[in-house]
Amino acid sequence: MILTAQQLGENEARSLRPYAVLSRDTRGRKYPEAEDGQRLPFQRDRDRIIHCKAFRRLKEKTQVFVAHYGDHYRTRLAHSLEVAQVSRDLARMLGLNEDLAEAVALAHDLGHTPFGHAGEHALDECLRPYGLSFEHNEQSRRIVEELEEVYPDWPGLNLSREVIEGLMKHHTSWDNPRGGEAVRPSLEAQIVNFGDEIAYQNHDVDDGLRSGLFSERDLESVALWRRAREVAGPVADEKIRWARTVSKMIGLMIVDIAEETSRRLKAAEVQTLEDVYSFDGKLVGFSEEMAENNKELKDFLTARLYFNPEVVSHSERGQAIIKTLFERYTSEGGAPGEVRDFIAGMTDPFAAAQVSASTAF
Repeated sequence: MILTAQQLGENEARSLRPYAVLSRDTRGRKYPEAEDGQRLPFQRDRDRIIHCKAFRRLKEKTQVFVAHYGDHYRTRLAHSLEVAQVSRDLARMLGLNEDLAEAVALAHDLGHTPFGHAGEHALDECLRPYGLSFEHNEQSRRIVEELEEVYPDWPGLNLSREVIEGLMKHHTSWDNPRGGEAVRPSLEAQIVNFGDEIAYQNHDVDDGLRSGLFSERDLESVALWRRAREVAGPVADEKIRWARTVSKMIGLMIVDIAEETSRRLKAAEVQTLEDVYSFDGKLVGFSEEMAENNKELKDFLTARLYFNPEVVSHSERGQAIIKTLFERYTSEGGAPGEVRDFIAGMTDPFAAAQVSASTAF
């Protein structure tokens, strides 16, 4: 028997915690639409995100390592899929809405520039003299609300308000969101923040080892690596040992967040979604010990990977490309806002190809 959307919604209401965001309670979309007979609202949002052009372009946007390093390094697309996986696991463990968490996770980097955070900073710098700025969370919102062209009667993807709010509330230590504060983040949005952090730190360990920019011996200084390696047990093959240890690191962090979040929800006596929205503090997070371990790992990656001279050199080249393109397009009469949207939407190879071959980089 095929389940209808109504039946799926009833199953959802029975199985999720009372403080989860239920599909039946969605505040709807900016432009009213008829409900889908087979899919719940956040399922539809997830599908719209996956099928949009901005999502496909993530496959050739830098995460940390540019494309020439090899086929196995993460791109923004691979990163977004990993964030979605971690977020779904956390949502399921905590009795939250997996579809909402997945939709926010898949859309969280749609607005990212080419060349990673270095590209984002370069574009923001270019826009400042014009009284404008750039921040990829805001650009993600612009993409799903304005820039994608899919429907004849309205711009954007017309996503549910809860997904839009999740994007604007999304932040990690790399982000500086400027979204409104109509309500505090749902638990689903909060777990995506940590899903993002878990995904990028652990895949950066994997990619960093693969690149040779640091070694297992270097990671011996990191408590979480040592703990995960012990859990993984002895493995002779080097690359398999890396993979098993990183996998255990991810698992340890996910379980820690689930346990700590459950503790916080109980301590705060959270019973309803309104309790979540009105709570003045963070309900999702690491335990004190894991937070310290996480900071130690982050500090290691900052010193040994993100600010490695080789990585910085490629980042600076990307920044130079973006600044050259911005100057060219604005000097040719392009409005700064339109130039912002055009450059931000580029993939790394497309942006590089736009720079004149006579320009030395």
